[in-house]
Amino acid sequence: MTILVAYDGSADSRAAIEFAAKHLAAEPAVVITVWEPLLVQLKKYPLAAGSIDPATEDEAHAEAERHAKEGADLALASGLRDVTYRAVADNESIWKTIVDVADEIDASVIVTGSRGLAGVRSVLLGSVSNHVLHHAHRPMLIVPPAKA
Repeated sequence: MTILVAYDGSADSRAAIEFAAKHLAAEPAVVITVWEPLLVQLKKYPLAAGSIDPATEDEAHAEAERHAKEGADLALASGLRDVTYRAVADNESIWKTIVDVADEIDASVIVTGSRGLAGVRSVLLGSVSNHVLHHAHRPMLIVPPAKA
């Protein structure tokens, strides 16, 4: 059994990792960061086509790799064991990519923060955690923000 943790570098995703490490059994964990390739961005936001720089795709992938590694390091430091990480390209939607990876690795539970870095987009389009909750056919843990 494997814990799948969605991590985007936000405070909520950090809280999710820390909660998982504290409360879930010691199982292998996979930390994923989902990034949007240029073609997906153009499909989702066609009016922004002129403002999207093709050179940023490599940067977006590299940043996702850094975030995923950062999440894995945090997971290890928080007490999770046997942690791997992946930066996964979003081919349709972030939530669907998370659900697909969970299915691929047969995750025993999906862990996310209640809000990520999507900001205004998540308010307009619905939050990633909400969509994962309604489309994943496995247990899910949504961790609220840490109290200040």
